[in-house]
Amino acid sequence: MIEFGHGTHVGLRRMRNEDTYYADAALGLFMVADGMGGHQHGEVASALVRDAIADLVIRGHSLVEAVRGADERLIQQARLQQDRIGNHMLPMGTTIAALRLDANSYEVAWVGDSRVYLWQDGLRQISHDHSLVQELVTAGTLAPTQAARHPQRNVITQALGITATAQLHIGMARGRLQPGMCFLLCSDGLTEEVGDNAISRIVERRDLAAQECVDHLLLAALDGGGSDNITAILARVD
Repeated sequence: MIEFGHGTHVGLRRMRNEDTYYADAALGLFMVADGMGGHQHGEVASALVRDAIADLVIRGHSLVEAVRGADERLIQQARLQQDRIGNHMLPMGTTIAALRLDANSYEVAWVGDSRVYLWQDGLRQISHDHSLVQELVTAGTLAPTQAARHPQRNVITQALGITATAQLHIGMARGRLQPGMCFLLCSDGLTEEVGDNAISRIVERRDLAAQECVDHLLLAALDGGGSDNITAILARVD
């Protein structure tokens, strides 16, 4: 049995919400997509990718195959718009963080800096940000403690619709599903304002329903400044 909560908020500084999400416990599919800020049609890109992945998973594709197929559809859509307008191709980009659950296992796929966390006796980030700051941390030229406030922390190195197909790297992880596991999918509007320790304190609260935990996460991000769109899904496995 999967209990889940979900929510999104435009934040306190943006006029439009370019985030979107998908949650279907029957299909075991959960997604968060963050349309590229500063690019035209970010909300269109995130919604197109959301719908394409759901369609491809329903048709029997693996999660990684579905993400790659969604990228192809997004690029095709941008080219169609270029043909209509007769101008240069409009940039349409989005991150994606996706989770697929079945009876015995979980599968995660991501592109960009939207994240997937697992809570099981503590919070652990499953995904790895496709970002300039993460590359610096991995290379050992930037301390993890400095990453959270680095001036280029929002620069991502991979995005659907933006990264060339040949260079697209889809992160993926798999594991065995166990009772008591909790998965959190979120856009960087949450993690920019709320640290992992504070997120963990909310997610671990079993006195709250999953939806109440998500509501608390969104409120915490707004209290932290709400500088971006905020989206979160919490899926509990019982």
